[in-house]
Amino acid sequence: MNAIIGWVAPLFFAATVLADPRAPIPMSKPESEIKTQATGSFQVKMTPSALPGSLAPSIARMTIDKQFQGDLEATSKGEMIAQGAGESKDASSVYVAIERVTGTLKGHQGTFVLVHRGTMNAGAFTLDVEVVPGSGTGQLAGLSGTMKIIIADNKHCYDFAYTLPSQH
Repeated sequence: MNAIIGWVAPLFFAATVLADPRAPIPMSKPESEIKTQATGSFQVKMTPSALPGSLAPSIARMTIDKQFQGDLEATSKGEMIAQGAGESKDASSVYVAIERVTGTLKGHQGTFVLVHRGTMNAGAFTLDVEVVPGSGTGQLAGLSGTMKIIIADNKHCYDFAYTLPSQH
């Protein structure tokens, strides 16, 4: 998919300029496109939840309750599904989660949804957490971004790179 985007984007740009030669050539991102950072900490409570009998032995389900502090003053509620392939350090595992965040992001009040996709393969962990497109409400309508979760010394922190339309 990235390869397709890689060669389609220049064609689209060229077609736009050729269609109207007076069209300005964008030199930088508009103000509404510039990413902003939000940082802080959070506490999380994970509670096991029942799954149908056929899934229960190999797949775990948890409810998520979070309290965010810092640039994001909010709470969230969500669901996580995870599967691990063993106990060794070389084992593989995967998790997905969805959480609805309600609160204030640097003075902008509303809600949005985060989706998590995490994998562990032979001790290497990858995690993607991003805002679900179109999920922002209130003053967070149009929000997009990605969140890094940092865990050190049993403390959970976040680094949230986001954009918000300029009308907010």
